Amino acid sequence: MSYTMNRNILRWIIISSSFIIISLILWNTYIFFQNFKAEERIKMQNWSFAQSELLKSDTDENVDLTLKILGSNNTTPMLAIYKDGSLGTYNNIDKKQVEDSVKVNNLIEKFKSENNPIDVYFDKEIYYTIYYGNSPLINKLKYYPLALLLIIVLFAAVVYFFYRSTKTAEQNKLWTGMAKETAHQIGTPLSSLVGWTEILRSEDVNPSYLLEIEKDISRLQTITERFSKIGSVPTLKKADIVQETVDSYEYLKARSSDLINFEIHAPEHPIYVALNPQLYSWTIENLVKNAIDAMRGKGDLKVTVSEHDKHVKITVTDSGKGLPKSLYSKIFEPGFTSKKRGWGLGLSLAKRIVEDYHDGKIKVLHSEINKGTTMEISLKLIA
Repeated sequence: MSYTMNRNILRWIIISSSFIIISLILWNTYIFFQNFKAEERIKMQNWSFAQSELLKSDTDENVDLTLKILGSNNTTPMLAIYKDGSLGTYNNIDKKQVEDSVKVNNLIEKFKSENNPIDVYFDKEIYYTIYYGNSPLINKLKYYPLALLLIIVLFAAVVYFFYRSTKTAEQNKLWTGMAKETAHQIGTPLSSLVGWTEILRSEDVNPSYLLEIEKDISRLQTITERFSKIGSVPTLKKADIVQETVDSYEYLKARSSDLINFEIHAPEHPIYVALNPQLYSWTIENLVKNAIDAMRGKGDLKVTVSEHDKHVKITVTDSGKGLPKSLYSKIFEPGFTSKKRGWGLGLSLAKRIVEDYHDGKIKVLHSEINKGTTMEISLKLIA
């Protein structure tokens, strides 16, 4: 508890410090921008003063100095407009833009929005007005805070996803440990059940009873193997997908309600894929159980195995309540469930088994509300 609290405090200290640092950077950038803009203003005022001096200058020395000042502006775009509205001079603007009076007026409005115009006087009267815009450097600086914010957001996103992936990895490690411990705990009474079965066989118990008990013991052994494989890469071997599907189907059919009308369609010949039988049967079991739950224990359930070029497709079709298209992908997310009980891990496990371990695909092929759903598994064929 103390460790978690200290970690949360440290996290908030880091977040607060980052926010303060970012705020200071943005504030200093804003101050720098305003100072630079003020210097641009002073430069243009000097330029306008030089222009005014040029108008009343009567010596070559003053003219040379004035022209030198006027020639120093090679970045800031500007227009000099006479009192009657005609264009006097311009600087750092494309000639095509000043040949059209509409474009000139647009430039004037743009420059007025960026900086206050400066009046140039001659004989105590306004000779013309200088309209000037931001220099290219100021325009670049204007977007610097946005670029900085974008970098910060991207950095925060990377940190967030790193933290989230780390947390997910910790949760996966916990679930893996719990699964392996469950397999270990099941193993002890399972060994005892095998021993008791041998004792019952020696007592001349009805063989049909023993056969059913042995089937359930075999099933428990399969479940134990499933849980023990969680968190590790399973071994795949060449297997007949038809036979594995039929075996899983028959086992589930024998232990399901008589109100379910089971049906299976599969080729008579074997179809080989790289498979882990225990995990595959777990996937079929999850799909069938979900179908039965969707039908509320009563309806038609059909399993189909079909061969298509380089793939084999296994579909599980029910006559249940169906799904809206908005949930087609969401049902595979861990924790998602529409049932009052259960943890919503069945389809998430099925997706991981099919796509991560078997390099296949699983999806909702088709669904209609109150008419049913068809789930499809696609696996690659091997020779």
